[in-house]
Amino acid sequence: MLTFCPLPATVTDPEFDILDELYFVTSFRDLAQRTKLAPAALEQHLRELLEQEYVKCFYPDPDTEQAYETTSFGAIARDCYYLATKAGLLEHNTR
Repeated sequence: MLTFCPLPATVTDPEFDILDELYFVTSFRDLAQRTKLAPAALEQHLRELLEQEYVKCFYPDPDTEQAYETTSFGAIARDCYYLATKAGLLEHNTR
């Protein structure tokens, strides 16, 4: 007898909630308020989404895309703006 085993989700519930807010460019501060995540937790989830290329970041303004670098991200994470990528939106909408 075959049993159904769903594939594990590639994003967690908090990451899903973050993607839900990133259809438009959004600041870290607004994202923290809307998701109700602690800043440290939000930063960690954003890091994971950036590594999966589900989100891109902008710094120092909402029009200047910033390449994600693991070593320097922590220094600017809370000053950045974020936007879901096409892959991130697809992941969000197919869950």
